[in-house]
Amino acid sequence: MLAAAANRAALGLAALIMAGTPVIARACEPVDFLTIALPKVVDPVATAIEVAYPGVKIEDDHVVFSADIRLPLGEVREIEPAKRLLDPSIREQFFYRYPLDFDLRPRSNAWVDPGRLRNTDFIRALYPGGKSDIARGLRTVIYPGLGVKPKFLASQRHCVYVQLQAALAEVAEIGVGMDRYFRRPGGSFAWRRIAGTQRYSAHSFGIAIDVDKTLGQYWRWSGAKPGKAGRYKNKIPEEMVRAFERRGFIWGGKWHHYDGMHFEYRPELILYSRIVGG
Repeated sequence: MLAAAANRAALGLAALIMAGTPVIARACEPVDFLTIALPKVVDPVATAIEVAYPGVKIEDDHVVFSADIRLPLGEVREIEPAKRLLDPSIREQFFYRYPLDFDLRPRSNAWVDPGRLRNTDFIRALYPGGKSDIARGLRTVIYPGLGVKPKFLASQRHCVYVQLQAALAEVAEIGVGMDRYFRRPGGSFAWRRIAGTQRYSAHSFGIAIDVDKTLGQYWRWSGAKPGKAGRYKNKIPEEMVRAFERRGFIWGGKWHHYDGMHFEYRPELILYSRIVGG
């Protein structure tokens, strides 16, 4: 029975991806995910997902995206962290709590990568379609600095581009010193797989941007082995990270396998941390 349900979900998701769907209708006003009011919580994961993505519901331990698309929340399994990274359940995406403070010491623990665990079907149901479908639903967002004005591409779905605009505006308001983090940006939309894996990057869905590559740093460039990327000298300021988090973007600098240039739209992780006391 479970196998049949999983097959129906997979078939429905495949049809949605092949056909593409119109952008989800939602009034796009900037949301502050650090202060937005939260409803009564029974299941922190369910509440975080429903508040993060209006229109998406949790019913009978399934995430319901539409009448045709239902995906199981799944369980948190006792497996090796490397295996969990390859194929996490939707519930396991919350396995490592994303810290809302700026204490980077927890990330020195092997495999503590809050947000790096992504359930592929969940992401693709939120942002369906192939490369051309995703590309058609992007909007250009410009960093409004005084000295530099790089352009980023972000999805219209779930108002990602509006959230990015708000985050960049807040960063620019901090002062001209922030411009240095945008002089050599690593980019935004790019249909590609994560280095060393067969999994698609968050950049493939228009939900991630990379700021200055030379200041951000990336664990693979250090020569570190998986699970042994503890050394990391951060160069990204706390106030910049906070501005992005306010708008639902998590920061890769809080990962053991650090990606200090990387900001990714995952508001459900911000909300979950608030709910459980993050």
